[in-house]
Amino acid sequence: MKKEFHHIGLPTHESQPGEFFVEETKVWVTDPRKHPYKVEFLRFEDDSPVIGPVRDMPHIAYRVEDVNAAIQGEDVILEPFEPSPNFTVAFVMKDGAVIEYMQFEKEEFLPW
Repeated sequence: MKKEFHHIGLPTHESQPGEFFVEETKVWVTDPRKHPYKVEFLRFEDDSPVIGPVRDMPHIAYRVEDVNAAIQGEDVILEPFEPSPNFTVAFVMKDGAVIEYMQFEKEEFLPW
């Protein structure tokens, strides 16, 4: 399966300029397309349902054509969900690292 690097994600406890709130996961995120090194910052609300490695560790994100195909046979740590319409993500643990797979129609329609 073809994977295209998209960003790295770094958890933080500090508010960041340009944050966008993702209601389903109760996390504030920044737009990695606006960062010179493609960094996304994630700041989780205390009552976020996201726990474990996705919340506690950095991740690397890849754009894929089919999230469900990408996670087949992987150690899924956060099942596929839609943070916004026509945008699906899932997280897996691979070789001790958190990997995010992202599927979306057109990147310019992302809400942040």
